[in-house]
Amino acid sequence: MFLAIGISQRTSAAAITDLAHSLFGHSSYDTILAIKIPHNHAMMHLDTVFTMINYDQCTVHPFILDKSGKIDIYVLEQDDHGEIKITPETDLIKVLKNYLHLSEIDLIPTGGGDAIAAPREQWNDGSNTLAIAPGEVVTYDRNYVSNDLLRKHGILVHEIHSSELSRGRGGPRCMSCPLVREDL
Repeated sequence: MFLAIGISQRTSAAAITDLAHSLFGHSSYDTILAIKIPHNHAMMHLDTVFTMINYDQCTVHPFILDKSGKIDIYVLEQDDHGEIKITPETDLIKVLKNYLHLSEIDLIPTGGGDAIAAPREQWNDGSNTLAIAPGEVVTYDRNYVSNDLLRKHGILVHEIHSSELSRGRGGPRCMSCPLVREDL
């Protein structure tokens, strides 16, 4: 089993390595995907720029990827001697397909990848969608470009009024606390 974590303003690479030491051999986790995201207030955690919303679909803020669609990913695994082995990768789609055991993955860009809509909707937590079931999400109503695109990708979207909620920073996913979660 794997865990994806963002290397960010709030989570350092050293902390992720410490977590790997704690998890490996003491839990069912055998891999950590550490994904480097920009260090700024609008992108504090991985789920603010990348969220899994279905078995094979994720929202992604397109500007965390470089012009060729790459991003720095570090795969942490335990070797035969109990040491942490780190393998650098850059192809997010390839890594996700490999660790999710999928032939295809659908990355749905915040704001449709548009140069104006994407940053605006990212500021309003367009990638911070709350999946309440595979293929069913709760989003802010103000992210109309992203919400329309999610629907075009077959996602059932429940919009909530966000004029006051969005001022506090954090999207629907950040405001949730799952009590029970089924294995997917």
